[in-house]
Amino acid sequence: MKNDILQALQTVSPIQLEEHMLERPANSKLGDFALPCFPFAKVLRKSPVAIAEEIASSVKHPLIRKAEAVNGYVNLFMDREVIADSLLQTILKQSAAYGSSNEGNGGVVTIDLSSPNIAKPFSMGHLRSTVIGNSIALLLEGNGYQPVKINYIGDWGTQFGKLLTAYRKWGNEEDVRKEPIKTLLNLYIRFHEEAEADPSLNDEGRAAFKVLEDGDADALALWEWFKTESLKEFQRIYDLLGVSFDSYNGEAYYNDKMEPVVQELEDKGLLVESDGAMVVEMEDGMPPCLIKKSDGATLYATRDLAAAIDRKNKYDFVKSIYVVGNEQSLHFTQVKKVLNKMGHEWANDIVHVPFGLILQGGKKMSTRKGKIVLLEEVLKEAIALAQKNIQEKNPALANQSEVAEAVGVGAILFSDLKQHRKHDIEFDLETMLQTEGETGPYVQYAHARANSIVRKAGATDEFAINEVNDHEWDIVKLLSQFPQAVKRANDELDPSVIAKYAVDLAQAFNSFYGNVQVLSDSANKAYRTALTECVIIVLKESLRLLGMRAPEEM
Repeated sequence: MKNDILQALQTVSPIQLEEHMLERPANSKLGDFALPCFPFAKVLRKSPVAIAEEIASSVKHPLIRKAEAVNGYVNLFMDREVIADSLLQTILKQSAAYGSSNEGNGGVVTIDLSSPNIAKPFSMGHLRSTVIGNSIALLLEGNGYQPVKINYIGDWGTQFGKLLTAYRKWGNEEDVRKEPIKTLLNLYIRFHEEAEADPSLNDEGRAAFKVLEDGDADALALWEWFKTESLKEFQRIYDLLGVSFDSYNGEAYYNDKMEPVVQELEDKGLLVESDGAMVVEMEDGMPPCLIKKSDGATLYATRDLAAAIDRKNKYDFVKSIYVVGNEQSLHFTQVKKVLNKMGHEWANDIVHVPFGLILQGGKKMSTRKGKIVLLEEVLKEAIALAQKNIQEKNPALANQSEVAEAVGVGAILFSDLKQHRKHDIEFDLETMLQTEGETGPYVQYAHARANSIVRKAGATDEFAINEVNDHEWDIVKLLSQFPQAVKRANDELDPSVIAKYAVDLAQAFNSFYGNVQVLSDSANKAYRTALTECVIIVLKESLRLLGMRAPEEM
């Protein structure tokens, strides 16, 4: 609708117009769109009032009912009935496909997300990468790309040398088999506590990792065991979150792919020695990128270089996205610069999608001293609270456990995704589960309420629109904006665009529901039922793009 109006204005405007120039007035009495003419006054050497009057008197378009010049603005009033009829017919016909596009033309986009460390519980700290990355994948798919979700498991590095050392000193097989993750976490925490008193333990841990990296059979067997037990636990959580992956190739997968990268860096004269370590120098005052430690062990950068090259060779991506915290921004800047120095122009297609922390009591969560909140426990608590709310408000609901899971898990997802991803967020479960305010349950409840109306009215194929009132028009305008919201969220890799849109649509629908008779007004029943059906379609798709389910009853 906005583009149509812009084109109509352009035919009578003496100045080249751009989309951002067309505003939506806060007060609907001032029109549905407004064009301020003040920026044109200097170029045209006319007053804004005169320019607005000229444009308003000349503009013609079948969707424009009236154009008024008011104090240097061109206020445009749309033909509500024509627009509503066309839009509702389109949404009902396209159904869940409404809002999608083929902009990506099937191009592959790899997405590095979640990436928990084996032998540690899946903490709240891994929630954001998982749910932001999953939503971005859904948005990419909705815009015609082919997302490839890669769970780059943290299954390598010095921490595993420390864990092996801790297990050999204080662990036993029976405890690990009984409670694998809890036991391994306690061993990891104990290692760091003991190392504070005896720093030589850190040297033992580093040496143990070097032995593992060199392929020692006993070390590898322990490592494989820890990994298998960890993945079993992770899968339970991914099932709850409704997240799946196309690849679980973790850091260890690149063990035999790093040396060719190091050799290429050496052949191209990019490696230099620095205090016994091998680095690639950076410009602009940036610290060098460490490729090999003085003991010959590789680092994160080495593996990420190998992974980036392998993914390009395997998938020929048009874009490669890394959903990793804000604190890794320097790392990814260095990796891209090194790849560019190596002559890989596709390095410019690598995108770091940073995000803030989940805070507890204003502080960052940590695994080192036991300050950890387990995601599975939080999800189960959220589901239990949702179940309790259902039993209090709708005890006759048939599928309570299924709805409680959708609402409890959805509340956590929505609370995360409604925030711009770069912001730190404070975790508050009770606030997340409220059915009022900008929450997941609020949007889900609006969807369920709309379904209730349609069940009572019966779905409709044909309708006639006599008049579109203000409450209905607010919904129509929002429905028309959904494709642009999906595109913007994809372009900015920002799911919060969709979350905020869903809240706005839910609020507009609840206002409509509270002020307009749907079932008892026979003259408008079919049209208003069709409008409600369209709200269901768009709310359900909005929630789906956030990785959430949309219960039909709550």
